[in-house]
Amino acid sequence: MNDLERYFNDNTGNLIMKWSHYFKIYERHLSRFRDSDVHILEIGVRDGGSLQMWKSYFGSRAHIYGLDIDPNAGQLNEDQIEVFIGDQEDKDFLEVLKEKIPKIDIVIDDGGHTMDQQINTFDALFSHVSDRGVYICEDTHTSYWASFGGGYRKPGTFIEYAKDKVDLLNAYHNRHGEPGFDVTDYTRSAASMHFYDSMVVIEKAPTEEPELTHTGKMRLPRFKATRLPKGG
Repeated sequence: MNDLERYFNDNTGNLIMKWSHYFKIYERHLSRFRDSDVHILEIGVRDGGSLQMWKSYFGSRAHIYGLDIDPNAGQLNEDQIEVFIGDQEDKDFLEVLKEKIPKIDIVIDDGGHTMDQQINTFDALFSHVSDRGVYICEDTHTSYWASFGGGYRKPGTFIEYAKDKVDLLNAYHNRHGEPGFDVTDYTRSAASMHFYDSMVVIEKAPTEEPELTHTGKMRLPRFKATRLPKGG
């Protein structure tokens, strides 16, 4: 059991709602930020319990921001925690939000979970994540739920959107000039993508075109496989 699980299990304060397998994922991707001057934005704060959990986990140097559409969430401000009220689906609002907060090291989208909300938020905020930061979109199982705009392999869901980003992660290897497979800012800034049950995690790092290298001496003759003709 890690410290986040322990905090969650011992919590008697404000409500926290998390799928139980999330805590190991958090630990895997976020533990390196503990006890640092980290800036965190959580979208969808509900009763504020998770904001307090992050405050405890990351320590006294952390700067924690929340975003919620419910005006009552403004009551959750406290030392190290500042909550903004607005609609994550509103790109204009998100542009204004970026002017009010510094570069973010960790974004956790636990907001409304509709396709437009998740995609618009990513489009607006990924560039505002620091060079070696982490972007987390939670509850991505809604990509399969019609009530949230989802459906299995339905175009326009967050999962299908994220699958397209996998191609861009590999765009340096576009040998044949395939359209839509060009190197982009995403290619240059995303180091890895991790797909979990109900969660997508993207870790950032400046990324240059890879170079194939080798060391040592060739000792064996190159093997050329022979293939049987089709049918026998």
